[in-house]
Amino acid sequence: MAAQSSTSILHYLDIGRMGRGEVVNLFLKDAGVEYKDLRYAYDNTWPSTSQDLTRKGLTKTGKVPSLEYKNVVLNQHIPTLRYLARDLGRYDGETSWEKYIVDAVSDIYIDWRFKWVANLGNSTKEYKDDIVPKYYGVLAQYYAEMEGPYLLGDKITYADFAVYQSIDNDLRTGTLPAKLPDTISKFRETFEQRPNIAEYIKENLPKA
Repeated sequence: MAAQSSTSILHYLDIGRMGRGEVVNLFLKDAGVEYKDLRYAYDNTWPSTSQDLTRKGLTKTGKVPSLEYKNVVLNQHIPTLRYLARDLGRYDGETSWEKYIVDAVSDIYIDWRFKWVANLGNSTKEYKDDIVPKYYGVLAQYYAEMEGPYLLGDKITYADFAVYQSIDNDLRTGTLPAKLPDTISKFRETFEQRPNIAEYIKENLPKA
């Protein structure tokens, strides 16, 4: 799908730090990619806006995020991150095994996100007491294998942005465990200190 502009433009919902588009937003900031951040109201005007974006070729599904980048349009947030990582030549594994690890953790995040969305506004006891602790427990095993702070040790990958977003969103919905595994806490602390995004995160952190 061809983009109409040579300027990178991120299209997403005006819902603050929540959701899939924020993962792409954080990635672009960290990578130092210049882009325009367009946000759309998520109210009764959204169906019409969604149809308009579809007519313009900015989404096939009617959903966002949508990223206009170097004469292409990218949809689906995890494939978008993979594309950007490959185009930039960083933020991915170097060996087939490392790429597998990054893809595997991305899939685990996608499974978490499906359940998180299902619990928005009415989190179940099962989600808070069973699903969430198991999710971070599994992530901790992966992060411990390379001794952190990132999934691949001292090398950040696109999967780390998704994992951070899950931590942030569980915090915002009051479903984050009172104590995260040590490897995940170490990752979170390190991620929030990255120069290009530290100030942005600081300004938008939810109250504990």
